[in-house]
Amino acid sequence: MDRLSPVTRIRKVGFTMENELYFIGIDVAKAKLDVDILRPDGRHRGKKFYNTSPGHEELVRWLRSHDVNHAHVGMESTSTYMENAAAHLSDAGYTVSIINPALSAAFARSEGLRSKTDKVDARMLAHFCREKRPSAWEAPHPTERALKALVLRHQALTEMQTQEKNRQETAPEVQLASIDVLLECLSAELKRIEKQIKELMDNDPDMKQRRKLLNSIPGIGEKTAAVLLAYTGLKLKFDTARQFAAYAGLTPKQHESGSSVMRTSRMSKAGPVQLRRALYMPAMSALYHTAWGKAFGKRLEGNGKRPKVIIGAMMRKLAQAGAGGVWRVEVRGAVRCVTTWNSGSVGR
Repeated sequence: MDRLSPVTRIRKVGFTMENELYFIGIDVAKAKLDVDILRPDGRHRGKKFYNTSPGHEELVRWLRSHDVNHAHVGMESTSTYMENAAAHLSDAGYTVSIINPALSAAFARSEGLRSKTDKVDARMLAHFCREKRPSAWEAPHPTERALKALVLRHQALTEMQTQEKNRQETAPEVQLASIDVLLECLSAELKRIEKQIKELMDNDPDMKQRRKLLNSIPGIGEKTAAVLLAYTGLKLKFDTARQFAAYAGLTPKQHESGSSVMRTSRMSKAGPVQLRRALYMPAMSALYHTAWGKAFGKRLEGNGKRPKVIIGAMMRKLAQAGAGGVWRVEVRGAVRCVTTWNSGSVGR
């Protein structure tokens, strides 16, 4: 993988404490973990473990048995499959990084890797950690994890409800009774989850205050506020509102080269699709049912922007308004809590 072998690199830079750090790559699947240890001398050792609580404990015991007490662990963000393993390793004292799969894939291409297996991916992630030193991951607060789980479940059931309603329009008469029963069940379960989400946020004063501030933004209701809080959490994870918009995949992506390649800018869509999905209807509501939204859309339309571009711009504006107006703002070392939202507080 390396142009210079790990041993050669160590000789060139000198064998310091930094070189004594172990790097571990973990390829995460639903049922198993492929683990690869990159030693300071460049040798590898690998093993597979079950992606279960006993499997995570066995992984830590195996690392200790090989005197791997200080290590930087890297694993890709794969839905929720990696969360329990990452939390267990973090609690055991290891530095854990959750890596964007797009970045690790680009790294693999840059290293000329032609094969793709779980074992190869685990080894590649170990090298990625050593070369790139990604930032450390912090385990989310239990309330954040619970809220995110409930929000994802609510979105999944909402999709099922939409599918059944679409089937209801063209279904044979013999199927209608079954569809009606399922729709009634889904409606009841959605109401129960919505009540559970509300109680969860009400029991946390900080989250309750943030929800209140989000609800003060025109176009953002209870459901959208819950999604935004689920993905931003209780800690300040973004230095600016624009960083949050970029995380949500709402910033434009340009593709230009020389004088001949001038492609139209598109939404990057690099972040969680759940965030963009949650902001779409609020953006439509703000554009067509609020004075400031109508003025915003009219200004962009006057600049020649297409309807889809205007909707995307409003989604980005709402995301930035949420990040800039709800999360605590640091002013000269002091923390100031924002209590109202101002449509002019977010850059155009």
